[in-house]
Amino acid sequence: MSVASSLQALAANIDAALPQTQCTRCGYPDCASYAEAIASGEAAINQCPPGGQEGVRRLATITGRPELPLNTENGLEAPRTLAVIDEAWCIGCTLCIKACPTDAILGANKRMHTVIAEHCTGCELCIPVCPVDCIELINASGEATGWSAWSAAQAEHARRRYGVHRQRTGRKANAPVRTTAQTATEQAGAQADTPSAPATDKKATLAAILAKAKAQRAGA
Repeated sequence: MSVASSLQALAANIDAALPQTQCTRCGYPDCASYAEAIASGEAAINQCPPGGQEGVRRLATITGRPELPLNTENGLEAPRTLAVIDEAWCIGCTLCIKACPTDAILGANKRMHTVIAEHCTGCELCIPVCPVDCIELINASGEATGWSAWSAAQAEHARRRYGVHRQRTGRKANAPVRTTAQTATEQAGAQADTPSAPATDKKATLAAILAKAKAQRAGA
């Protein structure tokens, strides 16, 4: 087997050991890209918060590398979560639909959106793009955290959903995406660089949008 084939096989085994949230918290566009980075030696095995410490242990076994503590710079081990949209406040902007890597959000422009629970991976990518903060994450696994909060069937389902999403959108698996961390950094930079007047204008615009949405709901 060639070196390239060996790396591809290793990356596939690593990818199969990831929970497939496609959350980008590892610093890579998706789980497959992170797996390839680990296989090539570019990335460490402790950068997947959804997998938790058990996930690190699995990757250590596959790669033969020493087990490391989960890197807290990528996030903390926590229960599996589910995104829930407060439909009373949703303005139908579709930004969350575009951000969702598994097409777990159903809706249309200027129509209320809702999350299809069985498709949601709790990736959090819909949270920073929502202009009215109408999305929250709820605990979907009780006290179970990391890989113990997932099943192999759930991970495989998420992988398939992500594959269909890529085909539908035409986006390559390794195409750059806005990660949660990048979005937060950009928002912080924008707040620091933006004068107070435009910030006030933005709030006023948002208030007007909310008022219009509330009026439409009241008249419905």
